[in-house]
Amino acid sequence: MEYEGVIGLEVHAELKTETKLFCGCSTQFGSAPNTQTCPVCLGLPGVLPVLNEKALQYTVKVGLAVGSEVSKFSKFDRKNYFYPDLPKNFQISQYDKPLCEGGTLEFSCDGETRKVGLIRVHLEEEAGKLMHFADGESGVDFNRVGIPLLEIVSKPEIHSPDEAYDYLIGLKQLLEYLDVSDCNMEEGSLRCDANVSVRPKGQEELGTQTEVKNMNTFSGVRRALAYEIERQIEVLETGGRVVRETRRWAPDTQTTSSMRSKEEAHDYRYFPEPDLVPVVLEKAWIDDVRVTIPELPVARKMRFMEEYELSEYDAGVVTSQKAYADYFEECTRLYDNYKANCNWIMGGVLRELNERKIALDALPISPKMLTDMIRMIDEGKITSTIAKTVFAEMAQTGKPPGKIIEEKNLLPVTDAGEIEQMVEKVIAENPKPVEQYRAGKEKAIGFLMGQVMRVARGKADPQLVNRILIEKLKK
Repeated sequence: MEYEGVIGLEVHAELKTETKLFCGCSTQFGSAPNTQTCPVCLGLPGVLPVLNEKALQYTVKVGLAVGSEVSKFSKFDRKNYFYPDLPKNFQISQYDKPLCEGGTLEFSCDGETRKVGLIRVHLEEEAGKLMHFADGESGVDFNRVGIPLLEIVSKPEIHSPDEAYDYLIGLKQLLEYLDVSDCNMEEGSLRCDANVSVRPKGQEELGTQTEVKNMNTFSGVRRALAYEIERQIEVLETGGRVVRETRRWAPDTQTTSSMRSKEEAHDYRYFPEPDLVPVVLEKAWIDDVRVTIPELPVARKMRFMEEYELSEYDAGVVTSQKAYADYFEECTRLYDNYKANCNWIMGGVLRELNERKIALDALPISPKMLTDMIRMIDEGKITSTIAKTVFAEMAQTGKPPGKIIEEKNLLPVTDAGEIEQMVEKVIAENPKPVEQYRAGKEKAIGFLMGQVMRVARGKADPQLVNRILIEKLKK
């Protein structure tokens, strides 16, 4: 029997507010353990939470961006369970009246725009972090407790690990474009749980689902889902029954293992949070949030393809982060060779960022510096070979291209007489490829061109070299 996987994803993203959801403690990452806490986030007796309006705005902003129905009336609830990293022994979350319901996420998958429905987008507080030490001792850092946490729950409309991966990439892009989360998985700002089931192809009814946790990277999510789908298929094909449970992904062994039976809503004993009033949103307030939504990734990619005639691949790369897209558009404003701008961003700028592991704002090459260099190439003032030297120097020093060319004496050789001398020298020193070319092996000219450019230290005009070289070889 042929089976298909059915996947629903629950993504938790820490919002980039300066203070926590219900108190004034800092949300800065990397501080010493337990130095960013107060009686409110530690749940001490007699304290009262106060809702962070910025976190509320960010949640509604995401909801509007994905086409959710923003609730005029919503409330917070207590979700009761014991974890050692939740000092109150309950989590303030949302149950039956979330801030946003419905909507769809658009993302690119296999060269097409895919849409997956969403169930809800709601707001809750983050838990702390357990720390296990080499000597067998354990501790808990409560700095993270109370950080605003956005939860986006998809419908079970994803059918493969690759599609789940692309969904997560698309969601991360959206949150970064909206500037509501830094989405840093290494710092725990973005995490994902998955609900997975399998069913015979063509069957409408869902199979028994398991929840998979402890997936810390998007590639880890893809591998975990692939394993879990195969595991469930094997269970069914050998006459077994898939059990509803929560399973842990182990990256070391590339397997999932059972943690506990899957909780239902009643297991959490939800009830309305008595210390917080319901949230009542006016249309004017929602409209004020709506106008802060920028052009979103899929729409921007499509516009780049149409307006700047970029290929789908190129447009996908330069819109993969908002900073890249903004940089590219500033380049196009300064110089209208769109393809060259895009090529240098993908081949030069992004390579520097990857090799140096830095963000774009840390690279000292402004759009004006880059386009000034590209314009010099197009006007024949420098060769492509010289441009590579100039670009590398700009990346290291932040100096403009004109100053680098002047300091390093990189102006190209355009004097025909000087180039003739170089060509004659190369022809005299390389009789074998010269004879090969004259015997009809035209590829030999490539070697001779390379030798002339080496003598010229890359500064000769390639078109002029090629013309003079052919003329000399034919004599």
